[in-house]
Amino acid sequence: MTAQGAALPRRTAPAGGPGGRPAGASGVVSQLLLALVCGGYATGAAFGWGSPDLAKTMGDFGLSGAAVLAAVSCFWYARTRTTRFRPAWLLFAVSSGMAGFGNAVWGWYEVVLRERVPTTSPADFAFLLFAPPAIIGLLVLARRPVTRAGWVCLALDSWLIGGSLLTLSWSLALAHTAHFADETVAHAALSLAYPLLDIVLVSMVLALHFRRSSANRSAVNTAIAALALTVLCDALFTSPLLRENYRSGQILDAGWFAGYMLMAYAPWVTRQQERASGASGTASRQAQPSSGRPIAGSLAALTPYLAAAVCTLGILYNVLDGHHVDRVVLFTGCTVVLALVVRQGIMLLDNISLTQELAQTENHFRSLVQGSSDVIMIAAPTGVLRYVSPAAAGVYGRAAEDLVGSELASLIHPEDLGRVVHEVRRFLAAPPADEPTTRIECRFRSGDGDWLNVESTVKRHHGGLIFNSRDVTERVRLQAQLQHTAEHDPLTDLPNRSLFTKRVQQALAGRRVTDPGTAVLFIDLDGFKAVNDTVGHQAGDELLVQAARRLQESVRAGDSTARFGGDEFAALIIGDGTRDPSAREYRIMEIADRLRLTLSQPYVVEGGTEVRVAASIGVAFAEPGITPGTLMRNADLAMYRAKQAGKGRVELYRPHLQDEVVRRAERTTRWRTALNDGEFALLHQPVVELATGRVTAVAAQARWRSPQGILFPPEEFLPGTDPDRGDESGRTAELGRWTLEKALEQAERRRAAGHAVPVYVRLSAARLVDRALPAKHFESLLLRHGMPAGGLVLELTGVDSRVPLDELERRLASLRRFGVRIALDGFGSGHAAMSALRRLPVDVLRLDRDLVDGVADSVRLRKITAGLLRIAGDLGMQSVAEGVDDAEQARALRAMGCTHAQGLAFSGPLDEHRLRQALGRGPFPVPGGPLDGDGGPAPAGPLPSPANRLPGGGKRVLLGGPVPVNVLLPSALRAGGAGALAHAPLRSNSETPIPPT
Repeated sequence: MTAQGAALPRRTAPAGGPGGRPAGASGVVSQLLLALVCGGYATGAAFGWGSPDLAKTMGDFGLSGAAVLAAVSCFWYARTRTTRFRPAWLLFAVSSGMAGFGNAVWGWYEVVLRERVPTTSPADFAFLLFAPPAIIGLLVLARRPVTRAGWVCLALDSWLIGGSLLTLSWSLALAHTAHFADETVAHAALSLAYPLLDIVLVSMVLALHFRRSSANRSAVNTAIAALALTVLCDALFTSPLLRENYRSGQILDAGWFAGYMLMAYAPWVTRQQERASGASGTASRQAQPSSGRPIAGSLAALTPYLAAAVCTLGILYNVLDGHHVDRVVLFTGCTVVLALVVRQGIMLLDNISLTQELAQTENHFRSLVQGSSDVIMIAAPTGVLRYVSPAAAGVYGRAAEDLVGSELASLIHPEDLGRVVHEVRRFLAAPPADEPTTRIECRFRSGDGDWLNVESTVKRHHGGLIFNSRDVTERVRLQAQLQHTAEHDPLTDLPNRSLFTKRVQQALAGRRVTDPGTAVLFIDLDGFKAVNDTVGHQAGDELLVQAARRLQESVRAGDSTARFGGDEFAALIIGDGTRDPSAREYRIMEIADRLRLTLSQPYVVEGGTEVRVAASIGVAFAEPGITPGTLMRNADLAMYRAKQAGKGRVELYRPHLQDEVVRRAERTTRWRTALNDGEFALLHQPVVELATGRVTAVAAQARWRSPQGILFPPEEFLPGTDPDRGDESGRTAELGRWTLEKALEQAERRRAAGHAVPVYVRLSAARLVDRALPAKHFESLLLRHGMPAGGLVLELTGVDSRVPLDELERRLASLRRFGVRIALDGFGSGHAAMSALRRLPVDVLRLDRDLVDGVADSVRLRKITAGLLRIAGDLGMQSVAEGVDDAEQARALRAMGCTHAQGLAFSGPLDEHRLRQALGRGPFPVPGGPLDGDGGPAPAGPLPSPANRLPGGGKRVLLGGPVPVNVLLPSALRAGGAGALAHAPLRSNSETPIPPT
């Protein structure tokens, strides 16, 4: 198809099968073999076989063998093949078997007994039984009519052929046969039975030849030819002249032999034809029947008239020969004429009905075509439009008359024309049975000059094409919109992760695949969550839109940007071909730093509010052989490295970052294995009342026991977690759940042993408001372990602006109804703690460790701490100082009004056995308290040697931690021994060398 016209290519069938071998080679060999056998038999019959005895043997038993072979062949085919014509081949097997039996009986008399065959013998009955099965078999092979008129016409056609043949045969020979005066009635009837059955068989052969089924056409034709040849030989045999001079082994037997051999070959023609057609292609299969159908239809229409002509010849023969018209001829001729008249009347009525139906169908389809919203066009082989339906005016904006005669190629968009021509040529070259239709989508010129998206279903039509076209412009636009929506972020309209990944893949697979200057930048906005929490989500969305605009304006036209969700963005920077690695790195880092500065500028959001966020950027270069997933992962790792290093900075990916990820994953796996295998231990540190030294509570602390027996605190295996990293926060939550359940379980056991002291369990505020930990969970735990009111004190940590105080307040109020007391941890560490104190229902204030560390040395810290403690006292709350590690801190805090303390000044974290021992010994000595000797300060200094006994019988007992604490037994206390509390030099509490329990 060109601009001048579309030439539709002609399809030609292949000349041979695979490898150049003819497709029907096996069929040709079979046919040649059959021709040689039949020709050899005919040659022998023509020359008398060399001797009378051999001629009789070949004429009798040779025919019998051929007939038996046909019977076996038809029976075996019907037995081994599943086909709807199976009964026909079984009947042909029976018919051939009867012929074989008759010839065998004939040979028994002539060859074996050497007698003349009797006038009436079993062979005659066998030959008479040859025709009925064959006639029924032909009826099975025929294509059955679908209407009553069709059945009537089939019967009339059969009688027209049979009656005409009977008329002609009776005039020529049968009348003479029927008037043999010296023959018996049985012999005369037998003599007439042969030709009459042959006439019926010939009638069926001729009538069914034009009505045979289209299936197994070659096999049916061969079977009809075999029966026709057999009937022809029977007709010649019934002629008085030939019958009187007939001898076995003559040339007439060659016709019967050929008929039987054709019948033996007939069922297997279908299989050979299937092989040939499979090798030659579908085109040749469809071309053969189409060429023969017009001729077959013409002969079928002329059959009644030919039969009437034959009947007329029979009557004219009697008249011209001077004989009077026989009554049989007259009766038969009248019935044939009457059948012809009836048949013509039926055909006339049928044609009238068909004409009316055709007119109705034509009007129906004309209405469908003209009323259809689709445009139907018929194009000639040259590409010129022959017909265009009226719907073109509504679809194309052009009248159908204006389009008729125009070239189809001139109406298609030039960019789509080549693709359309290629598809049309491919479609026409494909076999019609395999691909009856195809679909083509292109742009079509409308009446106002615009281009419409048109989808067409194309079919073949008399060498041309039929186009059923519809306007799909809106659908194409919708698809483009859906595609854009699927690949772009709905808020910022930047490409999403999917489209960005495709572009990275294209960049790595394109012409710059060897250019390592290509880089991916991962960008995260630091502090964006705080904007959402303080200003609102609408302001956060405006910030993201502005950040996306800044990002897009800061890169080149060939680069790509994307938003991955939340506050994460990405950029693909295409390399410029620079070969110097340092120059490439400098250029990309300069671009990344410029992006960081641009994104960190203030944003003016809803209501004129100015907000600020920083940008952490990770950079990864495309190395040779790297995959898109690996490149994007490297940039992601570099971005998280930038956040861990302080945020608001640019980090370049280095291979060791991946090693850190592997180590973190191994640490997580090892941590989970330790938790599942029971490698965690729960220690408790006493909380001492500073006024009396009595243990009023214990604080639960989790430890991880190493294979060497060293217990590591959470700071060692759970480093400072980033709330953006779900793996660390998930591990913290899992450890907190284990600590809570284990602490309540051990508290229940201590109560049963007579040590009913409350237990402190540390829990983060974010974890407490998490919906995965509902209040019902605490209630079920308290009920399960029988905890009394006040038996559980939750240490609330991590109260900052990221935690919604309203939700936290509701959750704490619910827990207090269950008897849970609340302790606010880190009091005095910042504005968040003061806000929490103002809003939350708190029972206990725990002073921040930074205040406790300097309270004995700094006057300023002492005043701040004293003020905070006065606030706690005014609110009626208890106060707990955490990290009281020496006597000076304990004495100063007690003097300021602190009610409780926890630290190495009294005891380190204890396992369950040592904790019960400490609870059973009574109160701890407190510096400046009633147990501190005469009320003076306790002596401070190094402890005596571990081998020494304490004065008054006291023993040094290791209660926990690296610091041994001296505890005086009650007898020593009554004796007033000195040295109630002394300390060794303090050291880090990162390791607790307590033997495994």
